Amino acid sequence: MKQTVHFGAGNIGRGFIGALFSESGYHVTFVDIAESIIHSLNEQKSYKVKLATDQHETTTIKNVAGLNNMTQENKVIEEITGATYLTTAIGPNILPRIAPLIARGISERVYQTDEKLYVIACENQIGATDILKQHILDNLDEDTKDRLAGRVYFFNSAVDRIVPIQEDNSLDVLVEPYYEWVVETEEEIPEVEGMTIVSELAPFIERKLFTVNTGHAVIAYLGYLNGKSTIDKTLADEAIKEQVEATLKETGDYLVKQYGLKADEHNEYIQKIIKRFKNPYLQDGVTRVGRAPIRKLGPEDRLIRPATEAQKAGLSFTNLAKAIAAALLFDYQEDEEAMKLQSMIKENGMAKVLEDVSKLPKDSDITQEVIKQYALLKG
Repeated sequence: MKQTVHFGAGNIGRGFIGALFSESGYHVTFVDIAESIIHSLNEQKSYKVKLATDQHETTTIKNVAGLNNMTQENKVIEEITGATYLTTAIGPNILPRIAPLIARGISERVYQTDEKLYVIACENQIGATDILKQHILDNLDEDTKDRLAGRVYFFNSAVDRIVPIQEDNSLDVLVEPYYEWVVETEEEIPEVEGMTIVSELAPFIERKLFTVNTGHAVIAYLGYLNGKSTIDKTLADEAIKEQVEATLKETGDYLVKQYGLKADEHNEYIQKIIKRFKNPYLQDGVTRVGRAPIRKLGPEDRLIRPATEAQKAGLSFTNLAKAIAAALLFDYQEDEEAMKLQSMIKENGMAKVLEDVSKLPKDSDITQEVIKQYALLKG
């Protein structure tokens, strides 16, 4: 049986990427540090993926196992040497931490076999696989690097599926029906059910990040400020829904101009995304979606990047500035990053935080608009 190694046994890993590999006839070895999940995978050898619909359709995912990358490094390396694919869904910030172990696996592999390995980071980050590749290369000697050509391939990708926090400790995962996995390559690669191959990823990943991720974040932060509990309940507030649409029009104007998208088709895409967010069966909390605001305010992430690109293109970014301000007001006490962000604002002021976190010059038009919108939202 074909094999894949997937780093990240969380809800996205099990409910999306790992599930697609299993349904495509692969044995999936999940690698994670969550010992309880690893133990359950090895004991049960299967789990269920449930769709958030009226019918609650369920698929049983089989041929799975788990390894702990902290205590079973040699076994992880052994699995990498025999895998066809190596994927991740672990969070962009964790990629540097897993790269040394992946590098050890690749080092063993390229001296043992000429079989091809395809590495794909399935993260909400532009160029995530390029980032992972560089960290891996930093941990390889020159002779091993020379052996990668024709043996190890790195492909960037865009992933899209809403998977809320699960209510219990079960391996089973509740997911929305919709998903998209787009991989950039011109190579002939082994087929995986649900994977779409494209020659140029940029239009797909930016469309996804600046519509799905931007929209999700805007709903979460505005919902939090207005005392809403879940994403669908937030969108039931017509004023917030209109604000979300206004923000996505700004990101859409940039995408249409940058990639030559058809405006009417992109607007239909926006409405389809909003309809997905309204799914009441997901019960997706605003505090889950809004978590880690410092990461979400990064210069290449879902709020800052479209604002800076819109400004460069001479387009409006007022509503994006309001979304950024809402993120800066996210003070959920159980979120470590949210509390750190509030301390930074209190100690250094808004302009300094945007300079340090978002790489925005203090005198930039975006910074000034964010400060203005912050004051309006705070009242």
